Amino acid sequence: MKKITISLTVLLATAFFAAALFSETAPKRPNILFAIADDWGWPHAGAYGDPVVKTPTFDRLAKEGILFNHAYVSSPSCTPSRGAILTGQWHWRLGGAGNLWSVFPDRLATYPELLEKAGYHVGATGKAWGPGRTETRGRNIAGKRFKNFAVFLSSVPADKPFCFWLGTSDPHRPFRKGSGEQSGMKIDDVVVPACFPNVAEIRGDVADYYWEVQRFDRLVGSAVAALEKNGQLDNTIVFMTGDHGLPFPRSKSNLYDTGARVGLALRWGAKVAGGRTVDDFVSLTDIAPTFLEAAGIKVPADMTGRSLVNIFESKKSGQVEPARGFVLTGKERHVPGQEKPDMGGYPCRAIRTHQFLYIRNFKPERWPAGTPDYEKASISRAWLADCDNGPTKTYMVNNRDKDAHHRKLYDLSFGKRPADELYDLSKDPHQLDNVAGEAAYAGRVKELSGRLMKELARSGDPRAKGGGDEFDRYPYLGGAPKFPGPRKKPSKPQKKKAD
Repeated sequence: MKKITISLTVLLATAFFAAALFSETAPKRPNILFAIADDWGWPHAGAYGDPVVKTPTFDRLAKEGILFNHAYVSSPSCTPSRGAILTGQWHWRLGGAGNLWSVFPDRLATYPELLEKAGYHVGATGKAWGPGRTETRGRNIAGKRFKNFAVFLSSVPADKPFCFWLGTSDPHRPFRKGSGEQSGMKIDDVVVPACFPNVAEIRGDVADYYWEVQRFDRLVGSAVAALEKNGQLDNTIVFMTGDHGLPFPRSKSNLYDTGARVGLALRWGAKVAGGRTVDDFVSLTDIAPTFLEAAGIKVPADMTGRSLVNIFESKKSGQVEPARGFVLTGKERHVPGQEKPDMGGYPCRAIRTHQFLYIRNFKPERWPAGTPDYEKASISRAWLADCDNGPTKTYMVNNRDKDAHHRKLYDLSFGKRPADELYDLSKDPHQLDNVAGEAAYAGRVKELSGRLMKELARSGDPRAKGGGDEFDRYPYLGGAPKFPGPRKKPSKPQKKKAD
């Protein structure tokens, strides 16, 4: 008996020594901080050259890490975009969660849940997935809810790495009118996207949007400062981005760069060489497999995103991986704003290369921004419902017949579109002139259309198989817009709504 006791003691001591030795030599798993804005698009950050908006936190992450020049969402709509980020899958693979205001299926796993199972302390604050609900009520697919990042950080056990989703409702509409100019911004210096008339009212609206972008930047800055103070910043992967483009016409809920392209910056201490700009096409579906690989966790086979770890480990700028020469984006139902009784959305898909943007519109008979006749809309008095209400939208509608330029921009945002759209970015970087119908581009349309459909089929997209109408039949859990009608204005500032 004495011999057995001694042997057990020796074995336990040996195991304890081995565990201690391993813990000292094994690489420490990284912490993860994912910061995401609500409706913040590219290129509205100082690091991208915007002369007005001030984003010192984003600029610092880009300077000390990597600035991505070509990051795109899966879908330019809150719910499907966030679902694609969390699952690492194209939104068209998520069932009803491929739409806004939907139900997130139990069959889908998310990267925070997988990290939690692997021993991570997981949490979230602000806007996470949604709007919508989970199939099983109360499921926290982005992590357990915390009041703020500071409270979460104080709850992290000393022996655990953490994963945190830092969300916000900025810069979602409505904005406080005049907030940008009152903060000191020079309205005349605001660079208005080429798809809007360059007038004072719209410059002021863009400045008000900038003011909320700056508030998001400060929020992330406070989290970075907290990590720096407790010595955890350099072992934390920090990503900062938005869920799609700005809440303006021809932007949010559209596949042009103003809707589907977002800013993206990454910092990870000494693990990532700083001062780099990467031109590879990146989808935000790549975020989930990146986090899992960095944490040493096997990436599930159903994740369609591709890990960015190879780009991290490279010290190159420019095009790092030749295979990342294009990206896919798409959209199903944002708001059911077609004419009664049609509860469908505006299904479309796109392939973006460095040279071209090609868009396939599957239902060109529908209104891409919703019907302009709010009395006929599927949901009560929804007026061009796929475009958020605000001064820019109202100006463009009220002044659409002012001159030929105003009419063209109105039609680009709110008019019907052909089945094929092609934009030659060498001649038309703002994507305003569709050349798909020109004979000189017939070969290019055929090539990119075929390439797009092949990639969609490989990804399991129902639209590539002649289906997809099920997206129109999934329940819509949202309500009608708070500001119905083209000229009806709210009597007082409204609370932000989740869309």
